[in-house]
Amino acid sequence: MKPRAIGERLQRELRRYPAVALVGPRQCGKTTLAQWVGGYYFDLEDEADILKLDLAWDRLIEGRDLVVLDEAQSHPPVFKRMRSAIDRRRQENGRFLVLGSVSPGLMREVSESLAGRLALIELTPFFLDEVGEDALDVLWLHGGFPDGGILGTDAMPGWQRNYLALLAQRDLPAWGLPSKPQMTERLFKMLAVAHGTLWNASAIGQSLGLNYQTVNSYLDYLEGAFLLQRLQPYHANIRKRLVKSPKVYWRDTGLLHALAGISTMDALLSQPWVGASWEGFVIQQAISRLNASGTGFVPYHLRTSDQYEIDLLLDFGTERWACEIKLTADPKAGDLMRLNKVADLIGAERRILISRTLNPVESEASASLNLPGFLAKLAAIEKSPG
Repeated sequence: MKPRAIGERLQRELRRYPAVALVGPRQCGKTTLAQWVGGYYFDLEDEADILKLDLAWDRLIEGRDLVVLDEAQSHPPVFKRMRSAIDRRRQENGRFLVLGSVSPGLMREVSESLAGRLALIELTPFFLDEVGEDALDVLWLHGGFPDGGILGTDAMPGWQRNYLALLAQRDLPAWGLPSKPQMTERLFKMLAVAHGTLWNASAIGQSLGLNYQTVNSYLDYLEGAFLLQRLQPYHANIRKRLVKSPKVYWRDTGLLHALAGISTMDALLSQPWVGASWEGFVIQQAISRLNASGTGFVPYHLRTSDQYEIDLLLDFGTERWACEIKLTADPKAGDLMRLNKVADLIGAERRILISRTLNPVESEASASLNLPGFLAKLAAIEKSPG
């Protein structure tokens, strides 16, 4: 198994809690990671495994081995049984590892049955620190799903198209999305066009013949299935008027590129929206890096009515990082000056311009970095005291 950065955190949380929920999109590697951890494994989408679990339950909960329950939201009765088993031996940790591919269904069961007894961890597809910076362009083009091409196969774009078709036809309806597969696939394509833009549910709805409330409800499902990221606007009391709409990104650029019919770097670089693709890629790399370690943060974007903006604002509670993302190997001093001007409005402690530069420059508060350098800065936060 290719090592996953979140593995250390997963083992740490199993030592601290009776149960851990490992969530993330389908086929991002949850099952492989769980098998690496070890224990008794049951797939709760498989009727045979449900029966095996039922027959072995009393023996398993009396033992000390980890019990791994895959796609647990598919079999809700297991959550009450877990709660009872945990409460009987409340001081023992590392008893259950719950895997899930859809956040709303799983979290509803967790909140009702396992509140206070369970730690929640999100596994993303592979990110740059896990595959190495030499694979940066391959990761950007193909995305991070293990079977989608990042591990050296020529699966793209067929794998990504099949993945999305299966979600539209089987998984999303099973998870409660009240949309016909044909409508869902049309929505996917509309959302590919909207990638990196301010969210406008009315415009999307008009194109699909739906009202904006319906479009927003569909987006909730897609976000809960870890397909999309709504980057919320940052609210601050400043003299400029702020844009209040979120921005929407595909979390995996391989899925985005497949929807757009892109399968080579030459084709990608010739697109007028390539900058938005790069922006979303960098944002997800940062979020994946921080999630892997459990660093507390909230991501935002900021835009003023006169077009000053911060592409990614990371709020760590004790400080804020203002990040501008540029698809260029030759960033200009004016880019960082403009970022500093907007960052001054909200008092951001760190200002970072992220590009493809080969000549990083850094001062006490500001930096011009490439993506590997930026991720290294985030890793340094993880290792700092407290």
